[in-house]
Amino acid sequence: MSAPLLEVQELAVHRGHTPVLDIPSLRVGRGEVLALIGPNGAGKSTLLLTLAALLEPTAGSLAFHGETLASAAQRQAYRRRVTMVFQDPLLFDTTVRENIGAGLRLRGVAAGERQERVEATAAQFGIAGLLDRSARHLSGGEAQRTALARAFALRPEALFLDEPFSALDPPTRGGLLEDLGRILADTGTTAILATHDQAEASRLANRLAVMRDGRILQEGALQQVMNHPGDPFVAAFVGMETLLQCTVSAAVEGVLTLALAGHELIAVGEAEVGQAVLVGIRPEHVTLSLQTDKTSSARNQLPGTVTKVIPWGPFHRVELDCGFDLSTWVTPQSLAELALAPGRPVVAAFKATAVHVIRTGPPDQPAPET
Repeated sequence: MSAPLLEVQELAVHRGHTPVLDIPSLRVGRGEVLALIGPNGAGKSTLLLTLAALLEPTAGSLAFHGETLASAAQRQAYRRRVTMVFQDPLLFDTTVRENIGAGLRLRGVAAGERQERVEATAAQFGIAGLLDRSARHLSGGEAQRTALARAFALRPEALFLDEPFSALDPPTRGGLLEDLGRILADTGTTAILATHDQAEASRLANRLAVMRDGRILQEGALQQVMNHPGDPFVAAFVGMETLLQCTVSAAVEGVLTLALAGHELIAVGEAEVGQAVLVGIRPEHVTLSLQTDKTSSARNQLPGTVTKVIPWGPFHRVELDCGFDLSTWVTPQSLAELALAPGRPVVAAFKATAVHVIRTGPPDQPAPET
């Protein structure tokens, strides 16, 4: 991680006597985009508001550029250097131009510079042609673009985003995600995003923190958390749709043979013979064919039968019975070429490195229910 821009220690928030946030430590580096993901009620928005100094913690410290914000004056000065965008755009009943420039005016930016920043950020977000339109007549996507342009016009050192896309339809959300990702990369802006949507997190973030019950269960580089979750909850939440209880039957130089309901899986990992493990397999790592491919590098090739085919955005989710339930995604082209439909026999293939192993107990202890 780069040098921390933001850092919290022993952060806690209580409502009455009920703890709602407990974060022993968290660091956000300059230029990083951190996504806080988790189900509703996980504490994402509470943590975001606390990081933005809009909610005072019950205990703990928040440091900015290494300096702890210990006084009201320090917190107020900090709030002038960061900004926040909410799920519902908070726009004034005036033009787009005036909305984008509102924060600049409040901060005393001169009229000439204010106009330059307004026009530049409007162009970045594709709303330059809307500058003289009333905010009353904006679509949901245009309103959120205006709110984001207003935030970026301030040139914040940290940007906080609280579920900013959840009210938008999929095409609008997709376009705004693409533009925001580009602008974050171009500007090097540090951002912290709260979302329950792992796809949003994957498109914007380079670091990920998975939350539940006011705690961070796992935090790290995006691909590390997505592909190497540390417990069953994290595995399920980051999209490992196939979770299987297995027992290690052989372990040789980091290559494991796993016993599962009369089947064997080959995985790469560290565990002892007889140990209970939970196996996670991401659907995008499973490929389908009509017969076994002896030239393939995939160590796992399992015969199965299609049980369901479900449209899934631009793909189709295919559920299989391989003696256990297994899921994959296919393109419409593959769906047609393989004639995939319930009852269709197929071969499901995935590499040993695609089988993520989570140790759940000592040797000879059965795997717990998930």
